[in-house]
Amino acid sequence: MHCWFFTSQVFKSLPGKALVGNSRNFHCIKPLLQSTRHRPLVETITTLRQNLIKSLGRDSVSDTEAIRKQHSRDEGVERHNHLADLVVWPKSTEECSIIASLCSEKKVPMIPFGTGTGLESGVCAAYGGVSVDMSKMDQIVNFNPEDFDVTVQPGVTRKGLNHFLKDHGLWFPVDPGADASLCGMTATSASGTNAVRYGTMRENVLNVEVVLADGRVLHTAGENRRSKKSSAGFNLTNLFVGSEGSLGFITKATLKIYGIPEMMLSAVCAFTTIKAAVDTCVQILQSNIPIARIELMDDVAMDMCNNHNKLDYKVAPTLFLEFHGSEDSVKSQAKFAGEIADYNGGSEFRWAYESEERNRLWKARHDIYWTTLQSNPGCRAIITDVCVPITRLPDLITQTKADIQESGIIGPCLGHVGDGNFHTFLVFNPNKPEEFKKAETLAARMTKRALDLNGTCTGEHGIGIGKMNYLEKEMGPVGIEMMKSIKKTLDPHWLMNPGKIFLSEY
Repeated sequence: MHCWFFTSQVFKSLPGKALVGNSRNFHCIKPLLQSTRHRPLVETITTLRQNLIKSLGRDSVSDTEAIRKQHSRDEGVERHNHLADLVVWPKSTEECSIIASLCSEKKVPMIPFGTGTGLESGVCAAYGGVSVDMSKMDQIVNFNPEDFDVTVQPGVTRKGLNHFLKDHGLWFPVDPGADASLCGMTATSASGTNAVRYGTMRENVLNVEVVLADGRVLHTAGENRRSKKSSAGFNLTNLFVGSEGSLGFITKATLKIYGIPEMMLSAVCAFTTIKAAVDTCVQILQSNIPIARIELMDDVAMDMCNNHNKLDYKVAPTLFLEFHGSEDSVKSQAKFAGEIADYNGGSEFRWAYESEERNRLWKARHDIYWTTLQSNPGCRAIITDVCVPITRLPDLITQTKADIQESGIIGPCLGHVGDGNFHTFLVFNPNKPEEFKKAETLAARMTKRALDLNGTCTGEHGIGIGKMNYLEKEMGPVGIEMMKSIKKTLDPHWLMNPGKIFLSEY
């Protein structure tokens, strides 16, 4: 059935360079019912739907257009108008294995779906296929408070886990802002505001259960293994942390958890320039102060934050800081950090001791994306992030802000400056193509600057579709070749979330 193989015609509408395939070395299929009338494709999806209903139950399979649309995009700017052909809701690892086996048999793409809070089109159905919604797999399956680890299914979210853990005096600190699925966070190697103290998902995942493209189940550190370290064999766990669903479905993740600190103290401090704020951050880290969070928001972001949240912070580059530990250690850390900030011209210091006040402060920081959109009704935004060595951050932010101001585009700048991670939201009117083009160009220049400064094209959002064009420059041709070799070994027919991370060429 040669109609199953991609041809160059299939890819005319895809971003990036054209793809070329043939029946000898290119085995991914394209069951896009909304864009083709080929009878074999229709019949295959129909047969697959019947088989899935038989295995999972009628309530676990849908081909309703509204549901397919919901599962074919994330929170980022739309980069694709293709829809999944089917949406399924597995309730167990065994059902995920059945889905993979049935899709593999029919050569139909599979796209894992968590909460849809990603930003680089990582869950869009680039070639149609089956969207696998993991939300019904929502159990905490193994909890070991004395060993400080927990195993969760993909439907468990960050806030849900922390609600469970708080009664035990524990928490999971990796905080990307959104209430994302923990297995989705594993798949994208998420991080967030606490990464400077506690690390990213890559440092906090001990073991992963994965359903591979052919239905086999893999435990990356061995079944039920949860030791804090191991020298046994290849590090398969970190192979799947950041794989973005391109190598398999993550159906369980074993995570490190931590004791809730005796005391948390937050502070806000304004500066006259971005450079002074970032210099303060660098000096705090170089002084070995164990700060838990250190975030930057520029004057544009602070102005929006004040207006939307009815706050009265100074409209200036501002650091948000947080210290964790015993009462004495936190007060000592805060005093030392305050002296460094004062040396760099920091002012308007505000301290937040009570949890309600701290939560209000951090909510304003986490909500800045929605604040940006609500401050510009009818507009969308290209959300992009990069990461550089922290000593290069002042140059990157200063040049990017100047570039944004010259363009006339609205673009608040903010970031997890404690680990060199920098974000901007580039606002555009979707009815004005020239604004979208400007925003795209700004994002591209920002990414190029980060790579030129020995950084990465994404610190936490992932590659998805949006950053594919930059990955080869970052990794080099040998790196890309190695990644594709791994993909081909685990997913020879290119069925797991195809069209993400790199273009589908061998």
